[in-house]
Amino acid sequence: MAALRYAGLDDTDSEDELPPGWEQRTTKDGWVYYANHTEEKTQWEHPKTGKRKRIAGDLPYGWEQETDENGQVFFVDHINKRTTYLDPRLAFTVDDNPTKPTARQRYDGSTTAMEILQGRDFSGKVVVVTGANSGIGFETAKSFALHGAHVILACRNMTRANEAVSRILGEWHKAKVEAMTLDLAVLRSVQHFAQAFKAKNVSLHVLVCNAAVFALPWSLTKDGLETTFQVNHLGHFYLVQLLQDVLCRSAPARVVVVSSESHRFTDINDSSGKLDFSRLSPSKNDYWAMLAYNRSKLCNILFSNELHRRLSPRGVTSNAVHPGNVMYSSIHRSWWVYTLLFTLARPFTKSMATLPVR
Repeated sequence: MAALRYAGLDDTDSEDELPPGWEQRTTKDGWVYYANHTEEKTQWEHPKTGKRKRIAGDLPYGWEQETDENGQVFFVDHINKRTTYLDPRLAFTVDDNPTKPTARQRYDGSTTAMEILQGRDFSGKVVVVTGANSGIGFETAKSFALHGAHVILACRNMTRANEAVSRILGEWHKAKVEAMTLDLAVLRSVQHFAQAFKAKNVSLHVLVCNAAVFALPWSLTKDGLETTFQVNHLGHFYLVQLLQDVLCRSAPARVVVVSSESHRFTDINDSSGKLDFSRLSPSKNDYWAMLAYNRSKLCNILFSNELHRRLSPRGVTSNAVHPGNVMYSSIHRSWWVYTLLFTLARPFTKSMATLPVR
């Protein structure tokens, strides 16, 4: 077997030996996949045994993992001054769970974002995450970046955004991650972000609409709209409209809208069943922070469903997600009462690391 010969061991007639025309490769996070050069395809399962494998242990002393211009992993032996696309640890792989688990078995409330993305290579993919300097957004951005994606943190506070970029680069210095200014409370800022992004002339494969505010006192934005409604829904709605052409050109692409189970506890229709626009951006006298948040999350779901209906024929899917009961986020920072409640509830809820990224 090529990996054994490379490691200086004798070849065998093991069932793990690859058929002619096949090659073993590895992803950045240590999963083995198989390239069939005859049919020009790849797969996770070994062509003979059907097993999945992963790398065990660290690289030998003097070796370093790199990525070429096509996103393929290769290895540099600094001691002998040579490079190879063959992982020197391939002779010592271990089997993954031989039984293929169901989705329910694989993912539960304790599963981390990194575990869900394990074995996936996002090299060449471009991902934008709003509100990515902390909380759910940061964990999502980090997970994508550590799996090879080019990630853009779209944030209002650039100081915190750049700190988040540094934290990701601290985990992997070759991560492709950057920060761009986006203030969803100012529609002109949304427009400027879209223009700046398009000027990069890159694709957009995943857009995560994550940024949100919660429990704010009543206020109006510069655009004359209630702040919770504009930040949580309308700003993202406008952003997607401005980037829709890029998403379609990048198909297959995906929009992920972070909503909440709290959307169930409100309504935006009047007594006759018609849409009541005054409930979306209420006056000060009609405002209640919790209801405003719930309504914005309901708008998220209605928007995501309609977006999927319109764009899925063009290769762009849209999904609204409930991230679970998360009390480690800083979304509650606007009022001390919510901060206290969130703190008391933390032992019974999910941590930031266990958020699903799918």
